Amino acid sequence: MSPVVPAELAFAGDGTPFSPAYGDIYHSSQGGLDQARHVFLGGNDLPARWLGRDSFSILETGFGLGLNFLATWQAWKAAGEPCRLHFISVEKHPFHRDDLATLLARFPELAIEADELLRQWPPLTPGFHRLHFGTQFGQVTLTLLFGDALELLPRLTAQADAIYLDGFAPSKNPELWSPDLLATITRLAAPGASLATWSVVGELRRGLENLGWQCERRRGFSFKREMLVAQRKIAVPPAPTFQPASQRRALVIGAGLAGAAVAEALARRHWQVDILERHAAPAQEASGNPAGVLLPLPAKDDAIAARLSRACYLYALRRLADLPDVRWSPCGVLQLARDAAHETLQRATVESLQLPPDFAAFLDRADAAALIGHALPIGGWWFPSGGWVQPQSFCAALLAAGGERIRTHFGIEIVALRPSENGWQAIDAQGKIVAIAPHVILANAYAANALLPHPLPLEPIRGQISILPPPALTGVRHVICRDGYLTPPTAGTVCVGASFDRGDTDLTLRVADHAGNLRRLEEILPGAADGIDPATLDGRAGLRTATRDRLPLIGTLADTMAIADGEPALATLPRRQGLHGLLGLGARGMVWAPLAAELLAAQLNGEPLPLERELVTAVDPARFHLRALRRGKAGL
Repeated sequence: MSPVVPAELAFAGDGTPFSPAYGDIYHSSQGGLDQARHVFLGGNDLPARWLGRDSFSILETGFGLGLNFLATWQAWKAAGEPCRLHFISVEKHPFHRDDLATLLARFPELAIEADELLRQWPPLTPGFHRLHFGTQFGQVTLTLLFGDALELLPRLTAQADAIYLDGFAPSKNPELWSPDLLATITRLAAPGASLATWSVVGELRRGLENLGWQCERRRGFSFKREMLVAQRKIAVPPAPTFQPASQRRALVIGAGLAGAAVAEALARRHWQVDILERHAAPAQEASGNPAGVLLPLPAKDDAIAARLSRACYLYALRRLADLPDVRWSPCGVLQLARDAAHETLQRATVESLQLPPDFAAFLDRADAAALIGHALPIGGWWFPSGGWVQPQSFCAALLAAGGERIRTHFGIEIVALRPSENGWQAIDAQGKIVAIAPHVILANAYAANALLPHPLPLEPIRGQISILPPPALTGVRHVICRDGYLTPPTAGTVCVGASFDRGDTDLTLRVADHAGNLRRLEEILPGAADGIDPATLDGRAGLRTATRDRLPLIGTLADTMAIADGEPALATLPRRQGLHGLLGLGARGMVWAPLAAELLAAQLNGEPLPLERELVTAVDPARFHLRALRRGKAGL
C-alpha cells in the first residue's frame, strides 16, 4: 500500500477549512454541521430508517473533518440509540490528530463526540482502522479506510444501507466521482440502499442511473439550489443479512485469550455465549504467562503479514485502552536488529514506508542506548505505543465486559462435537451432551484437532520463559526485543524469553532453556546476565500453536468430506455450517486475538468486515484445504 500523505491545515479567506492540494473547501461556508444534517442525514431519510433495525450501515467517501460521522452519531444518540450503527469512511489525506483537534474545536456542540474520536484517532498508516464508540462498547463502529478510495473500496466487504457521496467537487477531484468508483459503491450498496450528495452534475446523475439508481433532485443546502438523492432499485425485498435472535448462540471451546476475545465480541452483538474450558480457570495455557509483548512486525514490502500485524496491533491498543482492570502499559518497545544487515533493512523500512513517528521510528545505536539508559550492541525499531500486557487480566476483563451474555463452564473437557437438527452438540469424556448451540468456535489451539475428522495444519511449539529475581534490571523502563525479549520491572515480573521448540509438548522446566534465555538477555543488554545461575531461576513453559504459513486461522472451517463442484475456490468451497475456528495465533496472540475475534464476530453477524478482502482471504481456515484440492490431494 502507498504511504498516507496527511492533509494540510489551511483556511480560505472566510475561515472555511481549505485543501491546498485540491483547491477546494471541506464544507459549505454556510456551516459544515448544518450541511451534514441537511444533505446526508436528511437526504438519506435518517434517523427514521434506523427504527426497527437490528443494525444499519453507512458508507461515506471523504471523511474530511469527520463532521458527517459526528452529526450522524449525535442523531443516533438523539433517536435513543436504536440499533448497531456501522459507519465506513474512506479518506486519502487524513488530518494529523492535532490538526483535526484544531478544526473540530470550531464546533463546540460536537465536543463530547469529537473528544472521543480524537482519543481513538489512529496513526496515519494505510489500510483499515476499526474504532468503537457508544454507551455500550461497540454500539457505534467507525471503520476508517486511510488511502485511495479507488484502491481500498474494492477491498471492502460490506452492504451499505445508506451512501454519503462526499468529497471535493468533481471538477477538483474527478477520481472520487469516476464511473469505476460509482460501480464499486453500487456493489457495496445493499438492495434498497439510499444515496445522497450535494453535487447535481449531469454526468454523476447519468452514471448513477446507468448503474440502476433512481435519482431525484431535492432542495439543496443554503445557497446551493439543489442536491441529489437516489434509491437503488430492487425487484424483491432483501433478505436480512444479520443473524436472527434464535441463532445468536455459540459455544466457544477454550477460555484463553482467543476464546475470551471472541466470546466478548459476540456478546457485544447480543449473542449468548457458553465457554467450555477443561481447566479450572481461564488463561491457563499459552495465555497464562506473566506478561506478553505488544508490538507490530513491519516489512519493507508491506506484504500480507505486515499489514495484518499493523491492523491487529493498532486495534489491540485501542481495545486495551477501553477495557478497565487490564494490567498493561504502553511503555514502548525497542526491537533491536539481529545484525548490521538487518539494521540497514530496519532503517530502510521506516523510510520507504514513511511510517509516522507515533507508530514506528528507527533509532541508531547511540539514540537507542540513550533511550534505554544502557549500552546496546546495535540500533533498532522503536514503537512508542507498544508495551507489555498481563494476559490473565486481559482475559478476565474481556469476560467481565460480556456480562451475563457470557457463561463460563470450567473443568469440562470436550472430546467430540456432533451436528444435530438443533445445532452442534458438545460431548464430554463420559459421552454426555453438555451443551448445544447453532455455532461452535474452536479457540483451543492445538487441541482443536482432536475434535475434527481431518486435522488442521497446526503445530505445537514449546516456549519457556525465565523469571529474573528482584531487583533485576531496575533501570529498564521499556520492553526490549531481539532474538528474545525482556519485560521491565514495572510489569511486576522481569520475564526473559523464550525458547522455541517445534513439536515439543513437554512442559517440564529445563535448566538448559533458562541458560538459553540468559544468552538471549546477554544479546539484548550486554552484561545483564552476569552472575545469574540458570539453575536458580523460576519460569514457565507453555505451548504456542502456529500454522505452516505463520498466519492464524479465522473463519468457518472447510468441509473436508464434501466434494467441491467445479474449479475449487474459497468462495465456493463447502463449509462445515456453524463450525468456526480462531486458531494458530502462535507467539502473536496478544496482538492478533482482539481483531481476529472482531473479524469472526462480524462474519457471523453479517456485518461489514474490519479488514481488507485479501487479508480476510489470507487467514481463511479453508486455505490449506483449497491448496490440497488444487494439488489433487484430500484432507487439510
